[in-house]
Amino acid sequence: MTKVFVNLPTADLERSKAFYVALGCEINPLFTDENAASVVWSDDVYFMMLTRDFFTTFTDKRLVEPKDDVQVLVALSRDSRDDVDAIVAAGLAAGGTEPRPATDYGFMYSRDLEDPDGNVLEFVYMSEEAAEQGPEAYLNDQEGLGAA
Repeated sequence: MTKVFVNLPTADLERSKAFYVALGCEINPLFTDENAASVVWSDDVYFMMLTRDFFTTFTDKRLVEPKDDVQVLVALSRDSRDDVDAIVAAGLAAGGTEPRPATDYGFMYSRDLEDPDGNVLEFVYMSEEAAEQGPEAYLNDQEGLGAA
């Protein structure tokens, strides 16, 4: 089984840990110290929150400032539109920001949430039909219902 580790820089490790715990994550103490925190999203997805200085030891490239620049958008699926709204609300209450309005394509609903460092998490719900057969199947079904 493939595990996914997303490494993200942080200016304040304790603040980052509190933010991700507020989203429902757990901190794995076996891989957490003064330089990094292992944030468990699921059995297969982990965020490694790394202090900015420690993060730079893994690359020779210039580290961008997440509040000003974007390198990656981390998209995480949710089970419903309500779940998307609930996790974004939890993130906003924990010090995150929502940089843009929700996007609703009918078959897919998403909202962006920036953590306190400016790293972007995108929470997405996609209808089961669209996920299995592509967006056209969902849209064609809606047209058949008269909702074109």
